[in-house]
Order: sequence, then C-alpha cells, then structure tokens
Amino acid sequence: MGKIFFLMGKSASGKDTIYKELQNRVSGLHTVLMYTTRPRRDGETDGVEYYFRNEDFLEDCRRSGRLIECRTYDTVYGPWSYFTVDDGQIDIKRGNYLMMGTLESFEKVRAYYGADDLVPLYIWVEDGLRLQRALNREKGQREPKYKELCRRYLADEEDFSQEKLDACGIRKYYDNRDLEQCLEKIMREIYSYT
Repeated sequence: MGKIFFLMGKSASGKDTIYKELQNRVSGLHTVLMYTTRPRRDGETDGVEYYFRNEDFLEDCRRSGRLIECRTYDTVYGPWSYFTVDDGQIDIKRGNYLMMGTLESFEKVRAYYGADDLVPLYIWVEDGLRLQRALNREKGQREPKYKELCRRYLADEEDFSQEKLDACGIRKYYDNRDLEQCLEKIMREIYSYT
C-alpha cells in the first residue's frame, strides 16, 4: 500500500521548487497535478505546474462527483479556483504519490483517502524572507500583480495559523531557508515510508 506525500506551505515558501526537485530526485514517486482556473504565470505550462481549466470544467467535475476538493479565492482579478479531481491519477495500491496544496486541501484529501494514507510535508520559511521571495518572483512577471501578492500573503497568515496546523495534526515543519538541507530532510521522511 502506498502513501500520498502532501506538500504544503504558505505562498513563496518554495513549494513549487521542492515539488519539482522531489520529482527529479525520488524515483518511483508518482506526482499528482492539481487543476486551477487562474491564468498561467509567465513560464508555466499546462500539465506541468497545474492543469489550467475554465469554470465550465470545474462545474462538470462537481456535477459528475469527481471533485475531491476545491478552494476558490476572491482575488483582486476575480475568483480563482484550485481543485483536485478524481481523474485516475491516484491509485494508492500501486505506489507512492506526491501532491501539493493548502492546509484546507490537505484536510479534504485526507477525508477522501483516509488519514493513514497521507503524510503531511509542511514547508516553513520566515515571513520576511518569504515576502522578499514573493516580491522577487512577481517582479519577474511581464505584468506584476502586487495587489494579489499582498492579498495572498495576508490570507496565508490566517489559512496556516498555528491553531489550524494543530487541528490538522501538523507538528513537523521543514525549514526552507536552505533548499538542499530542506530537500534532504524531506527525502529522509519519504524514504522512511518506502
């Protein structure tokens, strides 16, 4: 029986980078892509970072009962949804999986698959460093969305509050000040289950 290693953390904590590195470094780890209705950022590719879909697709998944979880954020650019679909990507009997999401999505995926099958991997970065990383990333965009950066940063303070982390049983953090050290600790955790 496999496990779902669920990577999560606040915006600009390095989740995307860690996700990609784990894909490259941990053999036999299947990845699970989430879906989103938000526009692609510069350099993103459909089917690599996310499956970029429209609201109609999301509603079709909801109606058909394939929607595992969905979070919709009222951004300064309108509503953006991030969601997981039961689309055949996960078969817990055939191996280990890597997913990425929020604390809220972790709760819903855990309810869907069961707590025994999920291993939380919470990425932590000091707030000032995280804000600087977010600002640097946004500066590199063709059309920087600074208002959305600020909204996301503040929302993460509530979404990943200590009370919510405690309620989900998240007690282990992976400090991502140094990417290599962080990856080494996460890989040790993954290998302890395989």
